[in-house]
Amino acid sequence: MTRPPHNLRRQPDPRRAAPRWSREQIRAARIVALQPLLEKRGLALRDRGGGNVEVEECKGLLVKASYWRWPDRHMAGNAIDFYVEVLGLSFHDAMKELLAE
Repeated sequence: MTRPPHNLRRQPDPRRAAPRWSREQIRAARIVALQPLLEKRGLALRDRGGGNVEVEECKGLLVKASYWRWPDRHMAGNAIDFYVEVLGLSFHDAMKELLAE
């Protein structure tokens, strides 16, 4: 089966397309402090000293500033990674929540 000419191919609906995030917005979202946002979400945090907190619902999951690590699962990353890999949000939803004022 041959493909239709370029001008006849279905174009994405701009009303449904997720917005593109600029490099600056992505950089800003990566360094958002996680502790206040996790507290706002109602997650219980336990102080572990040295600026580290442990997410009580996820044994061994440590958060410090905008970074996290979960040694038992060999996982780590920045604020965006936390929202996507730990909380299960899409990249788009993570960005919206991290950059909300």
